Amino acid sequence: MLLHVPDVLTSDELRTLRSLLDEAAWRDGRATAGTQAVQAKNNEQIATGTDTAQAAQQLVLQALHRNPLFFSAALPRKIFPPQFNRYGGETNFYGDHVDGAVMHVAATGEKVRTDVSCTLFIADPTDYDGGELVINDTYGQQRVKLPAGDMVLYPSTSVHRVEPVTRGHRVASFFWVQSLVRSDEQRRLLFDLDMNLMRLRDAHGESGPMVGLTGTYHNLLRLWADA
Repeated sequence: MLLHVPDVLTSDELRTLRSLLDEAAWRDGRATAGTQAVQAKNNEQIATGTDTAQAAQQLVLQALHRNPLFFSAALPRKIFPPQFNRYGGETNFYGDHVDGAVMHVAATGEKVRTDVSCTLFIADPTDYDGGELVINDTYGQQRVKLPAGDMVLYPSTSVHRVEPVTRGHRVASFFWVQSLVRSDEQRRLLFDLDMNLMRLRDAHGESGPMVGLTGTYHNLLRLWADA
């Protein structure tokens, strides 16, 4: 499932995050790439473990934790600490690749299975040219370039790339989710059911059938979840 999640960050949070990233030390993004990805990766990332990185990570995590659409779609069990990248100048693209199946959190040694990949756009799209996230899915290639503060979720099994940035800088946060529900198809069914339950609840309140359908949602989640 590919999903656009709008308004993850408020305007105040965007200003704070941009200020933090302006002060950050950027390094060659290939330092964190695997064997296959290092051949395609040409960007910059901020070093993890610094006070600036941790403050930026905490800001993004707080925004995610209050976002019901993100939780309904991703059903997160673990969230890999948000990372931050920049494309522009001589380091301006990331070729076709697939994200690694398991990521290691350097600070804790924790392992996170990558079920859902997430890109949170920080730079305004008018501030740079190019830089589209291109995702290959069952409907063909999807080209994604969202407003600042918006996020896209997509299966980590997808081949994807970032097109060259020809003007300005594309700045974003990226991270992965290990979901309670491993299957993308099952997550999609649960998400569709949850969205329709909310619409029915708004229209008709907590009727008897609504209680029954809500029970069906939770019984499916109980059947499929790995908690």
